[in-house]
Amino acid sequence: MDARLLGRWGEEQAAAYLRRRGYKILGMNFSCRLGEIDVIARRGATVAFVEVKLRKDARFAQAREFVTRAKQERIRAAASLWLAENETELQPRFDVIEIYAPGGAEGEIRLNHIRDAFQ
Repeated sequence: MDARLLGRWGEEQAAAYLRRRGYKILGMNFSCRLGEIDVIARRGATVAFVEVKLRKDARFAQAREFVTRAKQERIRAAASLWLAENETELQPRFDVIEIYAPGGAEGEIRLNHIRDAFQ
């Protein structure tokens, strides 16, 4: 499976995980000139803008470490645009979901949801 398809598979895994925990998926792969948001989900009074990071393992670095300050800025900018286009009273939050899939889409995965990963 090529990297782009594997990335989409990881985002679907993250969305399924969120649904199982009571989140409603509001959008996926929101893209604009400012950046991209992998998953936008609501639970209670919160809207979570979720960055999904898929890695085979954490030997080199944890997946969350690839959400650099520059990436965070692009996510915040895209979230601001989404909020401007979708008027809401929901409190925004930025999460990261790490997915470790040693066997790719064929094997078992380990998922770690980091709420409020950055401001």
